[in-house]
Amino acid sequence: MKRTRWITLTAVAGVLCGLLTTAPQSFAATDTDRAATPAVTWSDCADGFLCGTAAVPLDYDQPGGAAIDLSLIKLPATGPGTRIGTLFVNFGGPGASGVERLRARGQWPWLFSPELRARFDVVSWDPRGIGRSATVRCFDTEAEQQRFLGGLRDFPATPADEPAFYAGYDELAQRCSEHAGSLLEHVSTANTARDLDLLRRAVGDAKLTYHGISYGTHLGAIYANLYPNRVRAMAFDGSMDFVGNATGHGNQGTTVPLDTRQDVPRGAAETFDSFLRQCAAPGADCAFAGGDLKAKWAALVARVRQSPITVDGETFDHTALIARVNGDLAQPELWKDTARTLQALHTAPARRTLAEPYITNRTEAFNAIQCSDSAFPRGTAAYTAYGASEELRVPYWGRIAVFDMMACATWRHQDADRYTGPWNRWTAAPILVINSRFDPSTPLHGALDGAAELARTRVLTVEGSGHSTMFVRSACAETAKRNYLISGTLPAVGATCGIDRAPFSA
Repeated sequence: MKRTRWITLTAVAGVLCGLLTTAPQSFAATDTDRAATPAVTWSDCADGFLCGTAAVPLDYDQPGGAAIDLSLIKLPATGPGTRIGTLFVNFGGPGASGVERLRARGQWPWLFSPELRARFDVVSWDPRGIGRSATVRCFDTEAEQQRFLGGLRDFPATPADEPAFYAGYDELAQRCSEHAGSLLEHVSTANTARDLDLLRRAVGDAKLTYHGISYGTHLGAIYANLYPNRVRAMAFDGSMDFVGNATGHGNQGTTVPLDTRQDVPRGAAETFDSFLRQCAAPGADCAFAGGDLKAKWAALVARVRQSPITVDGETFDHTALIARVNGDLAQPELWKDTARTLQALHTAPARRTLAEPYITNRTEAFNAIQCSDSAFPRGTAAYTAYGASEELRVPYWGRIAVFDMMACATWRHQDADRYTGPWNRWTAAPILVINSRFDPSTPLHGALDGAAELARTRVLTVEGSGHSTMFVRSACAETAKRNYLISGTLPAVGATCGIDRAPFSA
């Protein structure tokens, strides 16, 4: 998708210290009160969208100092006579362009119904470090980026593969330090929350109306605790354990890899079990159906572990197979294709092609933000140990979660303004938390933990499989979300919603 504007870091003055050794601290909401309200000029950028930029401080400790430009996109309200205000949306990641995602998804009726769009301008943006907003770059050219990132694996398949895997991600951390430098010390989600407060002021809203998906729930939780009196309505969709993500419980931050301590493998395993159950159900349109599917899957994994198989132009070894299925589990609309691929692997090899090229800075931004936000074990010992134990605890899905943020083990920079709590400040309005029953990325158990950490929440469970209602379509959930965002009406305690269509429906 072509983007409408290039936004860059406009002025970064001075050189900051290297790796910080003091404990991160939380700053008061008045940080943004000392900053100027951005002036946003909107202009047409095709297909009914308006685009603009907003200048915000690079460092909120020096609100009158260096500034960065944020790239914004707006889908104007369709019923201006009944317009309530602006609905800010973060689609998750971190690392994906909010501008591109709103352009691609802003008119999905199961995500933003006509009734919702009539009442709100829907606005998204590229958060700092991402896309065209103060871009974190770790390579000189896109060609260099593609060559390097294309050589990194999702996780090491065996202990023998670990030294090369560790070295690759340490080199990525080093390249990011060399190329992005002190910018890496200002890209925490806490600073994005501060940016969001300035954007709220820029559009003239007295309080924030917000829809956060996946990682966007972490951003929302930080905003809610920095600015509890400025919350009008916040819907969290595919939510997280916020303590687990930021610091871990107890000493987990320095001893347990992030997605391991959040038990993401259990969510992936439960969702894959749901995939197999629905595939095997009578009448299911599932190419992988037939026989004992758990045994069939185990045999397929054993087969690609022995020798890679090529099918439909793509080669699958053990790492590639687990990573592909793990990713597909989030989107139930892909499940039929996933089943066809599994069946093709089960029966016939084909020829290899290259994976999708890297055309954005999503990988760099993901690491820059996540390594800023969260505590991680340093070095490699904990990853080696958990790689072995998690593979035994949660076969197939335990190991990938151990290594999925490996660059953070040797990341060279920290953001002193990152947010680590408290998480339970009393907000001006309650927060609606929506989560799928089986979610491989933000498991329901983590969403419930996160909801309990916040001061005022109501949980709505969607009886489906996949990641967030962006991918798990539910008219019931959209109606509940819409009613809440428009009028503040919450679903009943313990309420659940069905889904519109099963993944393997004929």
